[in-house]
Amino acid sequence: MKTVSDFKELTADKLRWTFDPKNIPFETSEECKICQGIIGQERAIKAIQTGLDVKSLGYNIFITGMVGTGRTTTIKQLLEQLEKEEKTPDDILYVNNFNNPDEPKLITLPAGQGRLFKEAMDRLITMLKTNIPELIKSKYYTEKRDSIIESQQKIQKEVLKAFEDEVAQEGFSVIQVQMGLFVKPDLVPLIEGKPMSFNNLEGLVRENKFPKEKLEELKEKYEKLTGKLEEVFEKMKEIEDQTRKMLKEWDEESITPIITGAIAEINSKFKTPEITEYLDHVESTLVKGIDRFKAQKTEQKEKAPLPVPDPSDSFLEYTVNLLIDNKEQKGAPVIMETNPNYVNLFGAIESTVNRFGIWQMDFTRIKPGSLLKANGGFLVMNALDALVEMGVWPTLKRTLRNQKLEIQNFTSLYLISASRLKPQPIDIDVKVVMIGDSRIYSLLYFLDEDFKKIFKVKAEFDSEMVKDNETVKEYSGFIKKITSEDGLLPFDRDGMAAVIEYATRIAGRQKKVSTRFHIVADVIRESSYWAKKDNKKKVSRDHVKQAIHERFERVSLIEDKIQEMIEEGTIMIDTEGKVVGQVNGLSVYNMGELAFGKPTRITARTAVGRAGVINIEREADMSGRTHNKGVLILGGYLRGKYATDKPFSLSASLAFEQSYSGVDGDSASSTEVYAILSSLSNLPLRQDIAVTGSLNQRGEIQPIGGVNEKIEGFFEVCKAKGLTGHQGVIIPHQNVQNLMLREEVVKAVEEGKFHVYPVYSIDQGIEILTGIKAGERKEDGDFEEGTVNFLVDQELGRLAKSWKSFAAEPEKDKEK
Repeated sequence: MKTVSDFKELTADKLRWTFDPKNIPFETSEECKICQGIIGQERAIKAIQTGLDVKSLGYNIFITGMVGTGRTTTIKQLLEQLEKEEKTPDDILYVNNFNNPDEPKLITLPAGQGRLFKEAMDRLITMLKTNIPELIKSKYYTEKRDSIIESQQKIQKEVLKAFEDEVAQEGFSVIQVQMGLFVKPDLVPLIEGKPMSFNNLEGLVRENKFPKEKLEELKEKYEKLTGKLEEVFEKMKEIEDQTRKMLKEWDEESITPIITGAIAEINSKFKTPEITEYLDHVESTLVKGIDRFKAQKTEQKEKAPLPVPDPSDSFLEYTVNLLIDNKEQKGAPVIMETNPNYVNLFGAIESTVNRFGIWQMDFTRIKPGSLLKANGGFLVMNALDALVEMGVWPTLKRTLRNQKLEIQNFTSLYLISASRLKPQPIDIDVKVVMIGDSRIYSLLYFLDEDFKKIFKVKAEFDSEMVKDNETVKEYSGFIKKITSEDGLLPFDRDGMAAVIEYATRIAGRQKKVSTRFHIVADVIRESSYWAKKDNKKKVSRDHVKQAIHERFERVSLIEDKIQEMIEEGTIMIDTEGKVVGQVNGLSVYNMGELAFGKPTRITARTAVGRAGVINIEREADMSGRTHNKGVLILGGYLRGKYATDKPFSLSASLAFEQSYSGVDGDSASSTEVYAILSSLSNLPLRQDIAVTGSLNQRGEIQPIGGVNEKIEGFFEVCKAKGLTGHQGVIIPHQNVQNLMLREEVVKAVEEGKFHVYPVYSIDQGIEILTGIKAGERKEDGDFEEGTVNFLVDQELGRLAKSWKSFAAEPEKDKEK
């Protein structure tokens, strides 16, 4: 048998990037300059800046990236710089539409003018409600009013007196007859100076006490005089109407100057077409509705109106609803909406229930939302929050597409009956910034045609950045920023170096450093906590290491339970000896806050047949798509390498032993190949070596994720069962740059107690696992004798012949 005696393994210095504290140009973080800018997001900042600067329609911004990469902080800082440079937007008001009260009118005024106009209108109504009743009670007003009434009453009396005289000459008198609730004037004959009804006269006629001819004569006169009576009372009504008209003219003559003068003063201060048109309607309705002032009690003048309009106020229609008051605003507004539900975002029209139980609303109850408050500026919100709220996304799209906001009655969405109110739409000029992850962006981009038209700028925040001298300074400044803001202990050089090393571990690449600063900031805070508990005045490397350890310790219950089961033998893992068709694969368990690795036993059994490679996990419906693809690829590799000159008559079953929760990913595909090759060649595989790595159809090993967790997971198992000095792991050579192993593992490798083998191909890996040379194919097409590939090829040839002879038997039976 050809053997391999020397395997290339990684030295300790390759397993972890260590930062020399001497490269930090500060003794402690106290000497650092606080980092003010955004670290490591130049691409995203450039994209955001473009989106903010381009004012064309649709250039809203969608920010993607991992949580903690500074998305919200970045946009806040950029907008704070912009807001003071931009123009302060106009005030926005709603006033009553006197022609159609269901459609309130919109008025816009320069910033600060809206409040002045509202106060002017409040003062106007307050003044009129006070001064007009006082005028009505004045001697000047009452004397003229009484004079008009007296003169008109005199005319009525003269007309009535003339008619009464005429009636008396004809022998009749005017009386008032009660008709139910009403009194009606009527005529009765005078007999011997006394009024007597026609019924009584008819009775006298029947008794021969009154001449019948006289009665008939009286009836004829009654008919003629009754017609004149109607004419007289029509004349009386005309005089009454004339009286009311004269009184109204007097009201207008005496009161109108007060109204017109006050309105003219307001109009002179706010010379816009909308204000002029509105004030014309106000003047017209006030003049026509002077009677409402007569019901007002004299009130003392108030400087400020009531904060909430009273629905029962007869002057409610003259209230000004100031939706947006930008008097105190300097530059463009920046609104961070943390709860983007429909009402908070688009505003609403509040409803009230009157005493009859009917829902009603008016223009004074129109309330603005964040979108309107941000008009002329910027609105920032979380994408997922907006998408899950009912009605928000369709309304947001429509508003941004049309650049018009229509404030609606939100209760109508719940089918609650209320009066219809349709305020005049508002022109919207707002830059919307949505913050979400890449998955949400992709879903919206491909499933919603409008999305790509209204969010034309995508800003992607990276989770890592290049590590160089400038990065070291920026990270030092970040440490200074957190310690200053939270009142923490300063970090010494070793402490800062440890933080940067941990950021490299999070990034997963030795040449990179993480930009997930919320994690790094928590480590900084907790390191200071442990330093204080240690009664130290500075945070050192040991405190950072303790903080990292404690962070994982408090969420590692599941990891400890699995480790415990491995140590007890409940989960069967061998770390010594050799077994045919069995190999230790490496898996990563991602629990959200914690990701850890543990070995998994993978086995293969081979036999004659045509089923190919059977993925037991897939057959049990416990395999993900990526794992299924990896199994199909390894089948292609086996056929391409060993079945070019013979049928591939193989049935091989693969299983993840004691796996009950599903398997995904292709990082075990190389491991599965080793198990199959071992089963075919009958060569045992080392159980003290665990394997990870995917492969392609050419047998090349490809990189995988979670390499640090996988190595450390197998190390923990070996340490628990006893380090022999021969244990180790096989990893793809491309993952060497990702290694940031714990110092404990690095020390074990340095002392020769643990080993890490990078491999390029399946042949290299099988040599390490079997101790036998893989073997090259010779010119005659055969592999070198005694090698792994030779034994596998021979076995596959035997299986092919067995299948051929087995398949021929039924044909002979048929011939017989």
